[in-house]
Amino acid sequence: MTRHQKRLSVPKSWPVERKTATWTVKADAGPHGEAGVPLLIVLRDVLGYVDSRKEANYALNEGGVYVNGDVPSSVERPIGMFDILAFPEREEFYRVFPDEGGRLALTPVDADAAGSRLGKIARKTQVTGGDIQLTLHDGANVRVDAGTEYATGDSLVVDNETKDIVAHFVYEEGALVTAVAGSHAGEIGTIEDITVTPGSGDNVVTVSQDDDEGFETVEEYVVVIDENFTEEADE
Repeated sequence: MTRHQKRLSVPKSWPVERKTATWTVKADAGPHGEAGVPLLIVLRDVLGYVDSRKEANYALNEGGVYVNGDVPSSVERPIGMFDILAFPEREEFYRVFPDEGGRLALTPVDADAAGSRLGKIARKTQVTGGDIQLTLHDGANVRVDAGTEYATGDSLVVDNETKDIVAHFVYEEGALVTAVAGSHAGEIGTIEDITVTPGSGDNVVTVSQDDDEGFETVEEYVVVIDENFTEEADE
């Protein structure tokens, strides 16, 4: 299997220039699916912390890079929406967040904010023993007691060390959301209305904003957040 990826065919969310060269790094299988950006690209092309794969491997081996509280095993580890990147020696911490073009961008956060990450509940299934397994947007699983009131579309904040749920944001009218894909990617507002489409069509979400413009997008593209995200986006 090739370790390279043609630049012209990478997902639009990847923060790479498509016409500067033919090839770029291919992401490993893992979190975020095909939309995940290889960690090497983030370290080399976005942050400029390394110049080569060899330097990136050295940084990982020395424990200088953490993703969601863990040292990644490969520089091809996919990085995606709401992941937390930490560089303890530099005292630098980032949250992956969409910019207005839909590309993944890095938002600086403080050490406290870097201790947990946001996840959108993509699926909810019952497992052996009667507990409920919540699958997040990046493929991570969180197990909770039966009867706990979590629903698909809600967002959770998960502690990176203990993996415990430390906050829960309900997907409902009045919730603060950001669009993570589509023409309104990176925009933040409040859910004004959720229109349920009969059949297999996508539900439509109407989002209001302070400038009174607002926007409409499909349900899949919105993620419930809290006010801390708006403060970070304004910095």
